[in-house]
Amino acid sequence: MGEGGVYEAFDERFRTGRCDLGDRRLETLYEGCRWAEGPLYVPAGRYLLWSDIPNDRLLRWDETTGAVGVFRSPAGHPNGNTLDREGRLITCEQGNRRVTRTEHDGSVTVLANRYLGKRLNSPNDAAVAADGAVWFSDPDFGIVSDYEGHRAESEIGACNVYRVDPADGEVRLVADGFDGPNGLVFSADGRRLYVSDSRANHIRSFDVRENGTLSGGEVFAACTLGSFDNIRFDDAGRLWAAAMDGGVHCYDPDGTLLGRVKVPEVVANIRFGGPRRNRLFIAATTSVYSLVMSVTGLPPLP
Repeated sequence: MGEGGVYEAFDERFRTGRCDLGDRRLETLYEGCRWAEGPLYVPAGRYLLWSDIPNDRLLRWDETTGAVGVFRSPAGHPNGNTLDREGRLITCEQGNRRVTRTEHDGSVTVLANRYLGKRLNSPNDAAVAADGAVWFSDPDFGIVSDYEGHRAESEIGACNVYRVDPADGEVRLVADGFDGPNGLVFSADGRRLYVSDSRANHIRSFDVRENGTLSGGEVFAACTLGSFDNIRFDDAGRLWAAAMDGGVHCYDPDGTLLGRVKVPEVVANIRFGGPRRNRLFIAATTSVYSLVMSVTGLPPLP
C-alpha cells in the first residue's frame, strides 16, 4: 500500500491504527556487536541490556547519558533476557545450556539446566507468567556450532518449550513438535502463549490452562517476508515480530500482516521500552537501534 519513512503498510489498518506516526528514521544506539539479541529495558534503572552472543557478553546502554558498557562478560553466550515479577534479571544462557536469575545482590541462581536428568539444548527466550512461572524455549541453536555456544549433541533429542514451576522449581515440558522454537510471549490476559518457530517460519498460538499446561497450538501467522525470531505485543493486541531480513512485522489480532518497520540489518530481537513503553528497541546483527513510536508496548502482566 505504500511507504512512509521507515514504515511500510500492507493493510489500511496499519495507518488507521496509527502504527506509522512515530519517528521517521531509526536511531543507532550502538554498533560493534557480532550478533545482537535479547534487548531488555529495565525501567527502574532506565537502561537497556542486550546480548552479544558470539562475543559472550551482556551490554548495557544508559538512557540518561547514552553511554554503553559491558554489564557481564563472560556471560554464558546469553540470548533472551526478561525480568521476573520482582524485577530480577532472567537470562537464557546458550553456552551454559541453562536459564538463570540474577538476584538483587548480583549473585546468580540457576533456574533450569536439565529436563528429566538430561542437559537442555540451548535456552533461547523466556517469559514470566502472572504466577511467577518462567517459561522458556529450548532450540539447539547454541549447540550446532561453536559460534553461539559450544558444539555438542542434544541429550534430549528434540527442541521444546518448558515451564519452571514457581512452587517446586521442577522443569516441565509444556509444548513439543517444534523445529526451532524461538521467541515466546503471553497475551495481555495471560490466557494465550505465542511461540515463534524459526525453522518452520511460523508463529503458533496456545491456550494456557490454569494448571500451567497448554492446549491448541494452531498457526497464528506464517512469515512470507524474512524469517521469524522473537515476538512482542503492543497494548492494542497487535503482535510485532522480529523477521530477520524482513525487518519488524506487525500483525493484527486476526493474524493479518499489517505492515513493517524497515531495518538496514538482519533483525533478531525487539522489545518495547522507555518511560512510556513507546520506544521500540531493535537488536539487528551488529547494531542496536531504537524507534520512538505512536504505539505502546504491552504493560507487564498484573
